[in-house]
Amino acid sequence: MNDDLKPFVDWSWCANNRGSIVLADARWYLDGASGKDAYDAGHIPGAAFMDLDRWLSGPASPEAGRNPLPDPEVFAEGMRESGISDADTVIAYDDAGGVIAARLVWMLRSTGHKAAILNGGIASYPGDLSREAPTPSRGRFTTREWPAHVIADIAEVSSGGNTTVDARNADRFAGRQDPIDPRPGHIPGAVSVPCRENLDPTGRLLPEMQIRANFERAGIVSANDTISYCGSGVTACHNVLTMEHVGMGQGKLFVGGWSQYGHATDRAVETG
Repeated sequence: MNDDLKPFVDWSWCANNRGSIVLADARWYLDGASGKDAYDAGHIPGAAFMDLDRWLSGPASPEAGRNPLPDPEVFAEGMRESGISDADTVIAYDDAGGVIAARLVWMLRSTGHKAAILNGGIASYPGDLSREAPTPSRGRFTTREWPAHVIADIAEVSSGGNTTVDARNADRFAGRQDPIDPRPGHIPGAVSVPCRENLDPTGRLLPEMQIRANFERAGIVSANDTISYCGSGVTACHNVLTMEHVGMGQGKLFVGGWSQYGHATDRAVETG
């Protein structure tokens, strides 16, 4: 269903397809700041707010991580309340280069829906922002199970059978600091490709050749045998979608991420 829609689109594409897309504001902040407050202060006109904690995550626990996938019916209900139906094309944005919006887009694309990240995020919108929340009609969104072929669990990332890609920033990967998770470091054998290093200073994707070079420096020329993770399965979606966008194929997502792995004290950890 996504063959004709790449994972990232520019605002010019959105403007040309304005009548056939649904905009979703997916701002969320690791430090606990309110994405809804940011939305209320100004959003792209017509965009619905998508609450990551309510609709895009299940209950947090040491065993599952900070942002496990929600029950499929919870996700479907969130889409319906936002006015999203099965046939809609959803364009999601944030104010962080898409590293948060990627979670929604990955969830939609992995269940067969058309969705993409707005390249450059809210800053790429050329008009005035709105403080008026839309009141959409209830959507008709079918509940679908999470597809096993795009998801890895803790046993698979521990097996060493795939290239494991860490999307967190380099100091968290190296174990120099970790402000939120229980142990510093990374999964043994993982390689570091910080998702934010695939963006330019304006939050837009770098040119394809530079993105490929970022992955190739970590030994990755294809995504097909990769498992991406981050702290809790949010920003890792950005690496998955970026590799797909530049034609490297589609890897798996370890949703539990470091927040799950780091709590498993029987699992080895590497630093440096």
